[in-house]
Amino acid sequence: MPGSSQNVAAQPSVMVTPLAGYRLLSDSMLNKGTAFTEQERDDFELHGLLPPRVATLDEQVSRRLQVLRGFATDLERYAFLRELQDTNETVFFALLTRNIEELLPIVYTPTVGAGCQNFSRLFRKPRGLFLSLPHRKRIRQILANPQFDQTEVIVVTDGERILGLGDQGAGGMGIPIGKLALYTACAGIHPTTCLPILLDVGTDNEESLADPLYVGWRRERVRGAEYDDFVEEFIGAVAERWPHVLLQFEDFAKSNATRLLDRYRDRLCTFNDDIQGTAAVATGTLLSAIGVMGVPLAQQRVAIFGAGSAGCGIASLLMAAMVESGVPAKDAAKRFFMVDQDGLLVEGMNSIAGFQKPFVQDRSIAASWPLEQPGRAGLLDVVRNARPTTLIGVSGQPGSFSEQIIRAMADVNRRPVIFPLSNPTSRAEATPADIQRWSNGRAVIGTGSPFAPLMRDGRAFRVDQTNNTYIFPGVGLGAIAVQAGRITDTMFMAAAKALAAMSPARNDTGNNLLPPVTALREIAIAVAKAVALQALSEGLTAEIEEDEIDAAIAAKMWTPRYLPYRRST
Repeated sequence: MPGSSQNVAAQPSVMVTPLAGYRLLSDSMLNKGTAFTEQERDDFELHGLLPPRVATLDEQVSRRLQVLRGFATDLERYAFLRELQDTNETVFFALLTRNIEELLPIVYTPTVGAGCQNFSRLFRKPRGLFLSLPHRKRIRQILANPQFDQTEVIVVTDGERILGLGDQGAGGMGIPIGKLALYTACAGIHPTTCLPILLDVGTDNEESLADPLYVGWRRERVRGAEYDDFVEEFIGAVAERWPHVLLQFEDFAKSNATRLLDRYRDRLCTFNDDIQGTAAVATGTLLSAIGVMGVPLAQQRVAIFGAGSAGCGIASLLMAAMVESGVPAKDAAKRFFMVDQDGLLVEGMNSIAGFQKPFVQDRSIAASWPLEQPGRAGLLDVVRNARPTTLIGVSGQPGSFSEQIIRAMADVNRRPVIFPLSNPTSRAEATPADIQRWSNGRAVIGTGSPFAPLMRDGRAFRVDQTNNTYIFPGVGLGAIAVQAGRITDTMFMAAAKALAAMSPARNDTGNNLLPPVTALREIAIAVAKAVALQALSEGLTAEIEEDEIDAAIAAKMWTPRYLPYRRST
């Protein structure tokens, strides 16, 4: 974590550092490149190491943007941005924040998926921490490095379930790096307080194991008690090193995601974005869609294709919203139809996980249904017979929302809500263009990854990207600003409602459900305040008054700019 000499809490007006020459230029947080002034070049022994012309940050951003746009592929653009981040973080974040709509698909989904698949070949410079199981006894020693003293937020993965791409092993490090870039770009969390971590417990990706360039621990993935002991060692060391840190679990497999969250959520300030962040953005977007479709929340029936931790997380938060609106909990649970590869989850099925049990339907529900395949109620059967108002996909199975299924949704709803949320783009259950065509233009659409605009009434209509970027940066900002001791599901409900309150469709049902991504900073602030207020109401904050929350949030937000430098001895 370069640039650790910066006093981020005090927001200094002058940067004081003892570094000079190449050592200064090699520090990505301190490097100004050609923007060092003549006086600074004198003071820091930079003459001759830089071309003579002094540039501004605006000029540097313009130059980098021209280079970026000259590449032929998004993967090349991704590699360029990663190298820029490792060279000059001020230029990187200025470029990203000023061009967020263009660059979000490069830094995050869908291109980050390709970045993870090619991580070993793109690897140039260490960023964050690779904690491999053979070094588990050294975790405390590694974390103790003064370089990490200012850490406030950690994103950690074990690389087993990267987006919809599966086990990427050490390549999964691209996800924590990308997520933390968005914490900074969207919520202003200072880069020096962000720490990406990869728990390397091996990989079952045979292509990676056979690749001589693979940078990770080359052995099959460790599971069971040895895996749990390693995670416990890590969590214990983190809690000792940073008692108030925010820890975000990211892209853990279904077998680990929910149980690890349940195990550690009361021990430190932590959440799982795939479960809770996905649930909050889906809930916020559905709340925004209610006025458009004309069906109140209490009457919604929701089919979710993909009954893993993400799908059940969505169902749990939506059910809580229904209960809050007056639906009895038992009745609310029966409004969810969870479908996986074995069909509708019903009582008596094998291998029902604990987190799935609240949404298992009575076996008798499909007894009278005419089924496409005897003995198995598939997604099409559910749509035709349960008549859901909303269809959500978190399956990672591309094309699984077939023309038959979309047309069936349109047959039973005036304005069906259809959210193919799997990402990257290649894993989406259906494309917006197909959904619009098959529903005769009546579907209310939200996707997990970015897609090209649709044509509606002769004009381009932005496809709502129902993406966690609308939620997790603000949740993190709010929690950090008030030093929340825990992250609760009610905080995510507050985040979902804050997002829904900013919906353009609230005032015009012909408008988008979500604000554009160009408003992500404003959204993060609104979400942060809602989360902070909820934490305050639950007694989970440091000593802070309600009227101090806005200032506390503002104090945590960094904007990329250059400070004047003074050399220390």
